[in-house]
Amino acid sequence: MSILARLGIRLLDAVLPPHCLTCEAEVGEQGTLCEACHGGLAFLAEPLCPHCGVPLAKPAPFCLTCEMQPPAFSAARAALRYDDAAQRLLLPFKYADRTELAGFLARQMAAAGASLLARADLIAPVPLHWRRQFARRYNQAGLLAARLARRARKPYAPRLLRRIRRTIPLGELGADEREEVLRGAFALGFRAGPRIAGRRVLLVDDILTSGATAEACARILLDGGAAAVDILAAARVPDPRSDSALTAA
Repeated sequence: MSILARLGIRLLDAVLPPHCLTCEAEVGEQGTLCEACHGGLAFLAEPLCPHCGVPLAKPAPFCLTCEMQPPAFSAARAALRYDDAAQRLLLPFKYADRTELAGFLARQMAAAGASLLARADLIAPVPLHWRRQFARRYNQAGLLAARLARRARKPYAPRLLRRIRRTIPLGELGADEREEVLRGAFALGFRAGPRIAGRRVLLVDDILTSGATAEACARILLDGGAAAVDILAAARVPDPRSDSALTAA
């Protein structure tokens, strides 16, 4: 960063003191959280399922879900557990034009998914249907993917996938219902085939829930010639069965 840029930031901070991204507390640097809000976040850490990244009560080769039905993607990781504290970041980011939250979230994702970023050939977002993106004015996954690509110095490929069919909100649906709703919703991007052939794609999303969206997108990319697909999300909803195990442990 140049001297002039640093002076500009200091001047801005003097006129408009930086505040926590989720509350009004003053912080030392723009784009950060206060100690209380940061301390309330649940960062995901080992032990995790090596395949899907879900938290485990104790180290194991795979979680029960992946053991019964391995996903198409090679590995998935997320920075945060999706709980009330994470919602205070992700819901405004997703629905309320709080695009400045992308910087903080991408930093946490880069730490959680360092190994996935290191081996990626291309970084792409889960796409929105064009009508939804027009109404929202941005794709939150695209903002995260672009920042991660810059940090990792990897190619950003926002058009590898297309969402060709608008789907109903998935929030209240179970895993099987999500899979059915998403059937046929995605397609390979125009002229994306030669770009992904034999390459490893890192697919970025904001929230990983059942994994149905990640699975649908991964299958399209693999069928199109990608060598492998990894998933990196800002937060994930833990598997209820894993939650039960963690509670009992």
